[in-house]
Amino acid sequence: MNPLCGRCNLVVYPTEKVNCLDKYWHKGCFSCEVCKMTLNMKNYKGFEKRPYCNAHYPKTNFTCVADTPENLRLKQQSKMQSQVLYREDFEKNKGKGFSVVADTPELQRIKKTQDQISNIKYHEEFEKRKMGGEAPHQPSSPSPAYQSSAGSQNYNYEPAPEPVRQAAGGPPPSAGKRYRAVYDYSAADEDEVSFMDGDVIVDVQQIDEGWMYGRVERTGQQGMLPANYVEAI
Repeated sequence: MNPLCGRCNLVVYPTEKVNCLDKYWHKGCFSCEVCKMTLNMKNYKGFEKRPYCNAHYPKTNFTCVADTPENLRLKQQSKMQSQVLYREDFEKNKGKGFSVVADTPELQRIKKTQDQISNIKYHEEFEKRKMGGEAPHQPSSPSPAYQSSAGSQNYNYEPAPEPVRQAAGGPPPSAGKRYRAVYDYSAADEDEVSFMDGDVIVDVQQIDEGWMYGRVERTGQQGMLPANYVEAI
């Protein structure tokens, strides 16, 4: 049985049959969908099982999508998921190497929280170290009777810790060093000391890599201070 033409839907006989695009066509019906130019097997271009000439072949174009509330919601959700994946990847790779991280408000908040936790731990360790450094001085005194009276005096003046800190600061080899402030600093805690640019700080002790303990010569106050705010004289 002879097939039907894909355009005129009439019977196609073998002598005039063109088999293309999964259909059968009359030679005269095998033409461009737009300009009706007769085509052959060498110059046609198929699109959605329809023949086209080279000039009228449909081309794919980008379309604009309206910013509807639903599209905006999907966009925001995709952005949040991207940030979650980024933070997970950052936590996994933290400590493996240096990388440039955008200074976003969220990262600033996390950094501030970590700094506060670090300061709390540092002050706790400092207090433990200070208490541990004062204890050995009591039994080393040559006179037990005098030592007991001196100990009672220290307990009476415990609210003013300056004499205790000076006594504890004597043995370290770094005691007695003098430093000059190169920036202004305002104390952020009770055991810290404030100073101004140009102030001389004496009886300085190195606590750790980032902090020192000393007395400001101008005000007579003493306490902890950041090491990168001063320079040695």
